[in-house]
Amino acid sequence: MSPALVRSVVAEFLGTALLVLIAVGSAVVGFDSVGAFGVALAFGLTLLALAYAIGPISGCHINPAVTLGVLLSRGMTATEAAYYWIAQFAGGIVGAAVLKLLTSGFGDVTDQTGTLGANDYGVTISMGGAFLIEVLLTFAFVAVILLVTGKAATPGFAGLAIGLSLTAVHLVGIPLTGTSVNPARSLGPALFNGGDPLAHVWLFIVAPLVGAALAYVVVRAISVPLAPTAEAAAVDETGVQLPPELEGRVPESRPPAETETRDQRRSPA
Repeated sequence: MSPALVRSVVAEFLGTALLVLIAVGSAVVGFDSVGAFGVALAFGLTLLALAYAIGPISGCHINPAVTLGVLLSRGMTATEAAYYWIAQFAGGIVGAAVLKLLTSGFGDVTDQTGTLGANDYGVTISMGGAFLIEVLLTFAFVAVILLVTGKAATPGFAGLAIGLSLTAVHLVGIPLTGTSVNPARSLGPALFNGGDPLAHVWLFIVAPLVGAALAYVVVRAISVPLAPTAEAAAVDETGVQLPPELEGRVPESRPPAETETRDQRRSPA
């Protein structure tokens, strides 16, 4: 494993652990005071901060569904994605372990969700409805990520758009499933809670991955390639095929494969 990939994997582990600890923790120890809106905002603000903090290191996926979208978009290799997934699931488990410790070994800290913030269905929505809503919410979330980190996106504002989109999907999903859109966020709390959330966690792993794959298909279909200008064509950094009239006149200057993979991995699109 290269040093750059090691740094990326560590950043993904820490980022996912912090997302679970802080964002899920806002529900576990503060739902009675902040409510669904406060929890949704906690998820969005946490991701916003992490996007600018570790985005330059790893791309700040901190979500296996996002990593799948980047992999399908050829922004990283299958090996890199596998390392990311391992780090993300491990981070989610560690973050949930800290929450479990807080609610069981430090005085009178109570779990206000009753399930350590685990996702579930059956109370307000059926299994089929939960699967559908998780697919659609993840589709919307990952589609935003792929679009705002693309070549045509406005630079510098991707983190803001991503954080706001995560807040929005949580406002919809919290009353229904608790909102997953992130298999690593779901697995950790389910493991430590057990019961129905653990028995149902497969849905919150599969549905977000389906939503991410759907987002890739739709984004690929609607994205419009940038039209190369004369100046841009002189240095073909986009990798697009040069127009016939320019072939043979402009040297190709694609970066080495290793450099390209690293740069694409930092910007998930």
